[in-house]
Amino acid sequence: MKIFKWVLGVGVALAILGSIAVAGLYFYWEDDLPSVAELKEVRLQTPMQVYSSDGEMIAQFGEIRRIPLKLEDIPQPLINAFLATEDQRFYDHFGIDPIGVARAFALLISTGEIQGGGSTITQQLARNFYLSFEQTWTRKIKEAFISLRMEKELSKDEILELYLNKITFGHRAHGVGAAAQVYYGKDVQDLTLAQMAMIAGLPKAPSTMNPISNPERARERRAVVLGRMLDENVITEADYEAALAEPIDTRLHGAEVTMSAPYLAEMVRADMVARYGEDAAYNSGFKVYTTVNAKQQRAAQRAVQLNLHGYDERHGYRGAEQVLWQPNEDAWEIDAIREFLRNQESIGLTVPAVVLSVSEQSAQVLTASGEPRELPWSGLAWARPYMHADRQGPAPQVAADVLAPGELIRIRGTEQGLRLAQIPEPSGAIISLRPQDGSIAAAVGGYSFAISQYNRAIQAERQAGSNIKPFIYSAALENGFTLATLVNDAPINQWNPGSGIAWRPRNSPDVYEGPIRVRQALAKSKNVVSVRLMRSMGIDTTVEYLTRFGFAIDELPRNESLSLGSASMTPLEVARGYAVFANGGYLVNPYFIERIVDNNDEVVYTARPAVACVLCEEETREVVQAPQVISEQNAYLVTEAMNSAVWGGGSWQHRTGWNGTAWRIQRSKPIVDLAGRNIVGKTGTTNDVKDTWFSGFVSGLVTTAWVGFDNLERALGSTTMNENLDSNEQPISGTEAGAKTALPMWIDYMETALEDATIEPFQVPPGLVMARIDLATGKLSRKNDYTTRFEYFLPGTAPTEYADAKSSSKNIFSDDDSIF
Repeated sequence: MKIFKWVLGVGVALAILGSIAVAGLYFYWEDDLPSVAELKEVRLQTPMQVYSSDGEMIAQFGEIRRIPLKLEDIPQPLINAFLATEDQRFYDHFGIDPIGVARAFALLISTGEIQGGGSTITQQLARNFYLSFEQTWTRKIKEAFISLRMEKELSKDEILELYLNKITFGHRAHGVGAAAQVYYGKDVQDLTLAQMAMIAGLPKAPSTMNPISNPERARERRAVVLGRMLDENVITEADYEAALAEPIDTRLHGAEVTMSAPYLAEMVRADMVARYGEDAAYNSGFKVYTTVNAKQQRAAQRAVQLNLHGYDERHGYRGAEQVLWQPNEDAWEIDAIREFLRNQESIGLTVPAVVLSVSEQSAQVLTASGEPRELPWSGLAWARPYMHADRQGPAPQVAADVLAPGELIRIRGTEQGLRLAQIPEPSGAIISLRPQDGSIAAAVGGYSFAISQYNRAIQAERQAGSNIKPFIYSAALENGFTLATLVNDAPINQWNPGSGIAWRPRNSPDVYEGPIRVRQALAKSKNVVSVRLMRSMGIDTTVEYLTRFGFAIDELPRNESLSLGSASMTPLEVARGYAVFANGGYLVNPYFIERIVDNNDEVVYTARPAVACVLCEEETREVVQAPQVISEQNAYLVTEAMNSAVWGGGSWQHRTGWNGTAWRIQRSKPIVDLAGRNIVGKTGTTNDVKDTWFSGFVSGLVTTAWVGFDNLERALGSTTMNENLDSNEQPISGTEAGAKTALPMWIDYMETALEDATIEPFQVPPGLVMARIDLATGKLSRKNDYTTRFEYFLPGTAPTEYADAKSSSKNIFSDDDSIF
């Protein structure tokens, strides 16, 4: 009895001392423990997802993949699998399982080391939220304190829900929702019992027991989970046997990206990081909805890629990327070839392939997946040998002129079958926006984001070439010229005493027509007329006027080369400028994020763009009006002149036989069917042909297309480059120009994009005067035949003389005789 009393007294003393020690430790560590508010307001780290305006996922950013779920949305068999495996007594204990603690203590006594295991789901959750995974007494005690606090402040279901959304499953998957997607590409509701058991077994060792890294260990672990479920009577013997026999069929599934738009995705990523910081942007579960239309974006991507392939093919085949075996060597085994190809990257539309054999007019090729396929003559006949930018070798007669067994090549699929391919050397970009508010409809910054993340649509400052002329002509109309004014289309030979050389701007083609109407000069892109218009206004007046379109004044050269497009602009800046003509004279600000939704599906940002006045009367809510930078009448007159660039001369009733530089649009039946004559545009080519452009629009969509060779220094961020002397750029060669290189890209895109665009006739604004003029002189005409047309004029600017009058004409602009 004495011994019993002594033992009891010692036990009580130890309990008191232990309680005092525990209380002391609690108060010592209290400041380091999470508060009750933190326990209740745990924020799950969830990746940022980017969507098109119509809900297609474009990208996902963030190291952690998580799909937060409510407990009621998680299938009961999956919950049972976790409870049976990790914590059978979860709903019975107070956060710490005495049986588990006793088992861990027994292991300590037998091994002398603190072992893992024995932790309840509450303890595991505490560890995942706040603590490290080191096996120390300090960590174990802190874990217990937090677990007790969790059990006091949160319900069992709340703890279980947090656990199932927080726990790590390997391959950056956190939570059961993400695990189901990463390993099986399914929602949790669609998992089989075997798949649920596989997922429930992962928390023990997610990096070494997952079915992708170690299928056999994963199979063994799955069997353990199923066995425990059977022991707990939550599955039947038949369920157990069926699940145990199910094969390990899993692979790594990425985010459910349904539309590839990497350049746009990067624009969104950079914007979100600037708004919220990197950690919050990547891990707060933001859903970013862009202004981009999925169908238009796909059309833009395809237009860029196909037209760059078209340019590349016109200039010859540069040969195989690599030769795996020579003609006098043994060919590789098929399995070895496939293994080699698995390490070669598909880029853009191209897929790597190895030539197995060559017949007279076809070849057998092998890709990483699938059986050997035929590459027909129709896909080879284009491959004249590349010699230099302006010259190709003779056309091939047989397949052996192009290919040989053992060569690593690239192919791409077409409607006509496989086609020999190569990664295009030139670059291209498309930017498309809605002129009423500046929202971007599509944005493509290059052939492939995989080979270059440089976004040419918004970053590449390139010489605008003739794309600048509508702005020059707008200035001229503001300063006394009319669409009927005659300007001398004749060579300029201007001596420059400072440089000791003559400046001789030339038309392209080098053809001159003498006195020509302003409308026709813009439609035909007459260089010397643009120079004369600017000369008449003066450099300062012209530069100042061009800033109305959003161009930075320090980026505009203060010399007459500006009239030919020597200023460097991005495609986005050009498109924004053209939007002024499309919307009736208002300068809008391009934007690409429509709204941002947080992890609780609350809208935290909605774009409120400044809109063109044409929308103001239709809006029921208060709107921000964009500034009007040119008159509606001026915008309409320039639009009319650009309409002639597409449709040529003549009136509504007949044609006079001449075409503008954009006449190829007339051949596009889809565009003509959708837009009729309500489409306008302007080609652009620099004098050195390093940049080719086409910009055009309908009432509801403005698009700029650019093709050229990258300026390497500018692409890499250099600030010391001289645009005119840069040796890294090479010209767009041969007979290529804006009309042949950039315009087809624009047409291909717009044939699809116009299906979802607003297309209204360009309405004649109030205040304009219409008069019938003589096409040859620009004077008034009393005739009503093919030699005349109706023309629009600002009030007080219409000609007052008739073409048959004997008095001298004042309709022809004349400048210094020395330039004629």
